Amino acid sequence: MNFAFRKSESRQPRARVAPASVIAVASGKGGVGKTWLSTTLAASFAKMGRRTLLVDGDLGLANVDVQLGIAPETDLAAVIAGWVELEDAVTPINGGAGASCGFDVLPGRSGSGALAGLPPDEASRLAAGLTALSLQYDIVLVDLGAGIEDNVMRLARACDRCLVVATDEPTSMTDAYAFIKVLRGYAPSVQPWLAINMADTRVAGRRTYEALARASQTFLGFRPPMAGIVLRDPKVREAIRQQKTLVSIDPQAQAALDAAQIAEALVRGGAEGVAQSA
Repeated sequence: MNFAFRKSESRQPRARVAPASVIAVASGKGGVGKTWLSTTLAASFAKMGRRTLLVDGDLGLANVDVQLGIAPETDLAAVIAGWVELEDAVTPINGGAGASCGFDVLPGRSGSGALAGLPPDEASRLAAGLTALSLQYDIVLVDLGAGIEDNVMRLARACDRCLVVATDEPTSMTDAYAFIKVLRGYAPSVQPWLAINMADTRVAGRRTYEALARASQTFLGFRPPMAGIVLRDPKVREAIRQQKTLVSIDPQAQAALDAAQIAEALVRGGAEGVAQSA
């Protein structure tokens, strides 16, 4: 399989604004709003003027295209098959990267499970191809599959940081800690950050974060920074129902504002300094 990167006239390589411009979005289990947060962060980065690429890295159950209401002509499965180049599988959203509030998506194949059994060498080549493609962008988000499968970790290892999404559910917290533990062993250079989603209050969200941070400090010897807290917001469900980003339909919704704070924290690199208003 050849993931050769081919320059095109319409997509000239750009220097990354790094450090840490390639960010994985992960979770220990499904159902925590990881993909919703990935799409909302992509829209938030774009609104900040950052050229943004969102990669659907869930090789088993891709669904970024479903959440965004797009029907891409090609996807990662076609890239893996050798039919198209990575850059030719990119689909623009709201005018694409560089447009006002627009970003690019590298979609997976929704619901097919076609890439779930990708051989390790091909998963590694895919990660390398994404690294090359990222030269055209300021921010690259990789929406990983839930859990700690080998291919999830291979893609995570190609990133600079990993945003681990968790809720206050005990299983989510347990699995988020397990993900952080495996990531530290598999890719020690990738810094995990924490985002607490669907919190009832700021205090409750902070409590969830502190529990995970204490466990990491006690058993792993480090305290992952907090990227932010997203409060529970009924408008999230409406955005998903409309298959649009919350930023595009209601940028002043609480969850959209919370996601924007997380995006700002990731750009600044100092999440603990992010103000968490009551």
